[in-house]
Amino acid sequence: MEKLRIVHTNDLHSHFEQFPKIKRYLHQAQNDKSVDQTFTFDAGDFMDRSHPLSDATEGQANIKLMNEFNYDAITIGNNEGISNSHAVLEKLFDHANFPVILANLREEDESMPKWCTSYKIFETKKKTRIAVVGLTAAYPMTYGPNHWHVKLISDTLDKLLPTINGQYDMLIIVSHIGLRMDRYIAHHYPEVDLIVGGHSHDYLPKGEKVNKTWITQTGKWGQHIGDIAIQLNDDHQVVSIVPNTVKTADLPSSESDQAKIDAWRKQGEQMLQSRQIAKLPAKFNDDKMAAIQVSLDAISDFAGTDIAVLNSGLFLTPFHQGILTEADLQAALPHPMHVVQTKLFGSDVWRMVMEMEKNRHFLSKFALKGMSFRGKIFGDLVYKGIQVDHASRTVYINGKEIDPEKEYTIALLDHYVLIPFFPTISIMGKNKFLFPDYLRTVIGNYLKEKYPIDK
Repeated sequence: MEKLRIVHTNDLHSHFEQFPKIKRYLHQAQNDKSVDQTFTFDAGDFMDRSHPLSDATEGQANIKLMNEFNYDAITIGNNEGISNSHAVLEKLFDHANFPVILANLREEDESMPKWCTSYKIFETKKKTRIAVVGLTAAYPMTYGPNHWHVKLISDTLDKLLPTINGQYDMLIIVSHIGLRMDRYIAHHYPEVDLIVGGHSHDYLPKGEKVNKTWITQTGKWGQHIGDIAIQLNDDHQVVSIVPNTVKTADLPSSESDQAKIDAWRKQGEQMLQSRQIAKLPAKFNDDKMAAIQVSLDAISDFAGTDIAVLNSGLFLTPFHQGILTEADLQAALPHPMHVVQTKLFGSDVWRMVMEMEKNRHFLSKFALKGMSFRGKIFGDLVYKGIQVDHASRTVYINGKEIDPEKEYTIALLDHYVLIPFFPTISIMGKNKFLFPDYLRTVIGNYLKEKYPIDK
């Protein structure tokens, strides 16, 4: 009989406040003498540029801290793959001491990225062969503009699994594809013994068994750690898989924990504070609407249009008079989101605006969850170049009544394409996701030109 232990994390999202406890727990598990061997995996979205240290170091601080966790393998999430530019992701793992396993991402020429491998076969001390395959969420409309080719899950597994058949005794998928797709795999690929999952932020305290496959996921932000007990017989066949989770808050603290957490944030803030962007006039002083209006100008300029929409909940703080730094912008707009150039005919612009007006009151206080961090509430919709006469339900573009047959170009955000409140954008829009810059860099570059420091 062989006893294995798998400890795992997912969707840490740069919540460094959990890292000291997680590190101690993983190290204890890795030194567990009651089992034959321990493996440690992460299922993606380990970084999030909403934390100043992650943003300032382009994720290198995350890699340095994760190196101390002694992972045996990880996969990436959409935060690593989409929130970072192609160039940043290419070098993200230069100093990682763990392998990145990712089967469904390719360079534009269809070659395998140099920083990952489709699968890895581990051999335990007792000669059990464990194949680990990595998968990330397949979002072609956002990976494509970032110069990656992301592959569909079924196509990837249909091609890969036959090539490794017979080379393993146990098959594990480390996935950042969400619980619904994990269940799909469990239904359609019975050879998979275990899925260590992430992405959808589902918390499965004791795992979930679908047919013969166990699925695990620990929620989000390092609030729980996964801990799985596995037994195999002398023929290396799986006898039992028993998933469990541990609440991080219940783990013992150390006197030095808070000091480390504070130091990581302070280090990031200081790095960003040293990077000056613009010198803003008095009209910006603590006026959130002034910040929103100049940001509308920034995204419309970036998208090559004079029509734009933003929501006030994105702006956590207003801008201020004087020198604006990257730290100020990061505090105001920590979200790793991108500008979208949308083309719609006038009749569809009218419908989109009606959807926005219909949902305006509801969204003004709507609490946001998921999709990384997009602010606490959605807030009020603010237009540039769009006016609405509610009595007649007439929409004007730059003072002229909308032409149903004319095509208009609008600057929006990726968020609006993905949320369900404005379906016209995703159904009828010609949507172009603009990479590699994200919202605050677009705004920062615009402010740098409009309000230069040396003026």
